[in-house]
Amino acid sequence: PTLRFPEFRDTQGWKYVSLQEASVPVVERVGQRKLTPVSVSAGTGFVPQSEKFGRDISGNQYQLYTLVSDGDFVFNKGNSLKFPQGCVYLLQGWGQVAAPNVFICFRLKDGYSNGFFQSCFEQNLHGRQLKKHITSGARGNGLLNIAKETFFGIEMPTPSLAEQQKIADFLTSVDELIVAQTRKVDALKTHKKGLMQQLFPREGETQPRLRFPEFKDVAGWDAHPFEDFVAKSFYGTSNSTSPTGRYPVLRMGNMVDGGLNFTNLAYIDLDADSFESFRLKDGDILLNRTNSPALVGKISLFSSDIECITASYIVTYRLKKQRIYPSFCNFMLNTPMYQGRIKRLAKPSVSQANINPTTFKKELIVSVPTLSEQRRIADCFTSLDDLIIAETERLDALRAYKKGLMQQLFHSAAEVEA
Repeated sequence: PTLRFPEFRDTQGWKYVSLQEASVPVVERVGQRKLTPVSVSAGTGFVPQSEKFGRDISGNQYQLYTLVSDGDFVFNKGNSLKFPQGCVYLLQGWGQVAAPNVFICFRLKDGYSNGFFQSCFEQNLHGRQLKKHITSGARGNGLLNIAKETFFGIEMPTPSLAEQQKIADFLTSVDELIVAQTRKVDALKTHKKGLMQQLFPREGETQPRLRFPEFKDVAGWDAHPFEDFVAKSFYGTSNSTSPTGRYPVLRMGNMVDGGLNFTNLAYIDLDADSFESFRLKDGDILLNRTNSPALVGKISLFSSDIECITASYIVTYRLKKQRIYPSFCNFMLNTPMYQGRIKRLAKPSVSQANINPTTFKKELIVSVPTLSEQRRIADCFTSLDDLIIAETERLDALRAYKKGLMQQLFHSAAEVEA
């Protein structure tokens, strides 16, 4: 590797060791033991079948499942986007579980570090070798046709046990930082969700349970049809788009968590008059009027000066800013209560659901406070969103740091593949 810890720089180089040499198969059946039947999912690891499938699918095959204990590895031959040749995970903190006997299970011999090998599997060093042995796609059960002999024949670049353990311990410390940062991001998101439930009225109420001190003696929120706050509404363009062009076109995939992601854009060329008829302005509210029943009704705020338009399945509502603060409107329409109301306006078709833009603005009843209270609420959530973004960026940086370290602490993928 390009990076070694100082105490190992003058030691012997790494050796390629086959899994057959470094491990023993785990083949003991569950039998009459009462254990949790699990599956193995790429990117997640071990998951109870009842959680993944909504029920225990082991049935009459349960007694034939493999008994897997903490410290054992399991190879799932199912292909996925992250691990096209299957994924391998180390069981930790479960005690014992029951794994389907279509999985290949094994345990490392003395002299080999579980943490080190788990990092090798995390980098898909096994998949890079297995892909040359796969001559067909997944079978009817979704599993790749990989023989046990082929799997145990793959080789891992391996240093001494002391160096293996040093690498594993170091990466574990990085993983602990990532876990802690993930919890921080999740806690902030949970806090935001709780605040949204308190700072907006519940169904049937005229004012929220929590108000900022300066507004506690102000009258309750007034209910209006959404159209009372709309100055103008219009569809996006139905013209064909392309990967290049003068003006970016926002599509439903660009609408994310109430905001907009300006990656993976389509483009279009339009004359000046046509562009102006579709042009978005800062403060516009966007409604995804056509999508699957689960995704229809997504709301996003356009808060930019970019010259931009939308596709036809997105409706733009230009607001009367003297009556409603756009950022407040966006937060409000993204609360669970309003998202539920919006989805109930959708009419199902064969595979999609549709919301009539006129019905939306006439039948959606919204409760709003004074403009100053709207702005106070919006500023609160905007500050919280900024904090979530900053902490998420720190999490992404930690993940990138770990990825870069792993590329230097292990043999390159090209060397392993060769």
